[in-house]
Amino acid sequence: MTELTQRQELVEFARQLWVYLSRHAYRAFFRFEAGKDLIAGALYHQRGRYARPFLHSAMLALIFFGITFGPKLVRASFLSENESGGVVGVVFGQGTETNGLVTIESQKTWNQVSEYTIKDGDTLSGIADKFDVSVDSIKWANPSVNWQKIKDGQVVSIPPVTGIVYKVKPGDTVYSLAKKFETDAQAIVDFPLNTFSDDETFALVAGQTLVLPDGVMPDAPAPATPRFANVLTPDAGAVSATGNFAWPAFGRITQGFRWYHPAIDIANHDGGSVLAADAGRVETAGWSSVGYGNHVVINHENGYRTLYAHLASLSVQVGQRVNRGAVLGMMGSTGRSTGTHLHFEIQGTGGKPDPLGYLK
Repeated sequence: MTELTQRQELVEFARQLWVYLSRHAYRAFFRFEAGKDLIAGALYHQRGRYARPFLHSAMLALIFFGITFGPKLVRASFLSENESGGVVGVVFGQGTETNGLVTIESQKTWNQVSEYTIKDGDTLSGIADKFDVSVDSIKWANPSVNWQKIKDGQVVSIPPVTGIVYKVKPGDTVYSLAKKFETDAQAIVDFPLNTFSDDETFALVAGQTLVLPDGVMPDAPAPATPRFANVLTPDAGAVSATGNFAWPAFGRITQGFRWYHPAIDIANHDGGSVLAADAGRVETAGWSSVGYGNHVVINHENGYRTLYAHLASLSVQVGQRVNRGAVLGMMGSTGRSTGTHLHFEIQGTGGKPDPLGYLK
């Protein structure tokens, strides 16, 4: 009997508890609904009052995040595109301006030193041809490899271009390395893989890897005699484009046409005049924020344009018509440049060809 009474009391307690909780839950729900309706009504009557302040605040926040994180996002996007094999229009490691000039897309992987696994029948010269680099460049990148005894499965390093892959030591500079390894400082700066702790002075950090295009080891045979640009200008004074391009300056060719440098560099320590390679209309004349410095673009109105970069001064204006051999300005070292030289490009309908194949 006592057990039954306790069970009944427990059931009654549970029932009363349920009634209590249900009542308070109902009251709480009712108050919540009433409060919600009150707030909704107030917002409805005040609609539009805060639209403008909200819009202004949102725009300020967007501008703040764009300035703060924009450069990092752009750099990340640029690097991811390069790693996927695409080549952005680049000159001197930076993007080109909208002046009608585009860079031919290249399939060459340039953003890293590659590793290659030797296959049966491979030879040093065959590997060099496959990767379009010199035999010596591969030897220098693999000093411990005996190329007379290479075997299937052996892994070797392949430099991205003909030249030297070098680990920077304390005290090294772009200029000292260019002198030591008999290459051009501008070529080192132009190579897309190379980075600098200061883009104004091209400062290096000890331990970083640097690619020295066309560099040679100090004990290697001397490079071929440098070629000089001829300033003789046949048909000088021609008022219409001839289709043949004359040399735009006198000096030594310090850097040739490459997949990452679709131009030639003509250097002259004393500067000198920069001449129009053919007749045409000046399409661009002024400062470039992407590395060209003072530059001129001439539209020859026959499917070709020519670009002249790093000028010390300009002698022409946009819209001006120039004859073949006309002075465009003086050779200089403005923009992303390591010394006095002319960066000369030819732009055709199919991209940027090697100027040496067109200059007469």
